[in-house]
Amino acid sequence: MSGTTIQALKSRKLRDKSSFRKTVRNSLTMAYRGLLKIKRTPEQLFDVTLQPIIFTLMFTYIFGGAISGNVHNYLPVIIPGILVQTVITTSVVTGVQLREDMDKGVFDRFKSLPIARIAPLAGALLADTVRYTIATALTFTMGYIMGYRPEGGLEFVLLAGLLVIICSWAISWIFAFFGVISRTVSSVQGISMIILFPLTFLSNAFVPANTMPEVLQWFVKINPISHLVTAVRDLTNSGIIGWDFAHSLIGAAAIVAVFAPMTVRAYMRRA
Repeated sequence: MSGTTIQALKSRKLRDKSSFRKTVRNSLTMAYRGLLKIKRTPEQLFDVTLQPIIFTLMFTYIFGGAISGNVHNYLPVIIPGILVQTVITTSVVTGVQLREDMDKGVFDRFKSLPIARIAPLAGALLADTVRYTIATALTFTMGYIMGYRPEGGLEFVLLAGLLVIICSWAISWIFAFFGVISRTVSSVQGISMIILFPLTFLSNAFVPANTMPEVLQWFVKINPISHLVTAVRDLTNSGIIGWDFAHSLIGAAAIVAVFAPMTVRAYMRRA
């Protein structure tokens, strides 16, 4: 009888891959772990809580009078720009935290657990959407306190916030890729800033493109950040869903299509 049992077990095929349901469940668990980390170390939220407030106050009162004549007229221009810059910058944290977990050996521990191998990566990306949501809400709240009244209405403000969160989540795949392939946390931060600073400041987020030299105007017009900022302005200030809205979604889909497989492949080699 025991020989029959042993033979039956030997004939069974062991599965070396997790089911889709298990992968989703494990990813949500890892996302919950990310939220617990934020709860236990709330200083991780400084960038998404203080940055929107400081940047909104600073840029509005520095550039408001020079560009739009007064602060009130500048708010419909700067709030969408600050929103995009703040949330996009926040996506760098995804790569930084991945690199920190890998350096501390946390991912080595995960490899020994009976979970989907992709779950730690997917969970980290899911958890960071909470950070984007907090930054989005605080930016709009700060703008409202300063007198910003979006003429597009609440539904278009929510749609604009959702658009920024989706695009930021897509961009986080780029920084997740850097987090996996880089050797140190500082290198992830350095590479990320080299990419983000030109994209965010050489855009129409803070000043009109027509005030720049012609060479910079050309770059600003093809800059995907400019398209996202324009889409947010159209939604919040006019309630319009235009080409820039579609351009931003297409760009986000393209980024995910390119960098998600690259990130997963690089991560699986190390995991």
